[in-house]
Amino acid sequence: MAKRLQIAIDCAEPERLADFWAEALGYAVETPPAGASTWAEFSRSVEGGAEAWCAIVDPAGLGPRLLFHRVPEPKRGKNRLHLDVRGSSAERAVVEAEAARLVERGAVHLRTIEDESGCFAVLQDPEGNEFCVC
Repeated sequence: MAKRLQIAIDCAEPERLADFWAEALGYAVETPPAGASTWAEFSRSVEGGAEAWCAIVDPAGLGPRLLFHRVPEPKRGKNRLHLDVRGSSAERAVVEAEAARLVERGAVHLRTIEDESGCFAVLQDPEGNEFCVC
């Protein structure tokens, strides 16, 4: 039996990063756990608020849940794992339009590459995590 997948992303500002990725993926911020009206309220209630979380989910229930978890240390070095945001086409115009949309929302465009498999853009989210649009 297949397992359900959650992707946990360490970050400094869980709600900010969750908002960015919800917009990037067409996801929605998940309702916070029972007893909390917001993720910030939930986070404050756990262990005196030393940690913080926020999660986003695919409204269609098909994609994995993404959990953003505040950690004290900053990101250092290149990601060992990255997300590929796959659109309707790997044509350069489509990839560049999606990259531009995400830059308007806080991403940084690093480069666009076109090769025999198509076109993809390498970006960083607002906290510097690398990802590709293809």
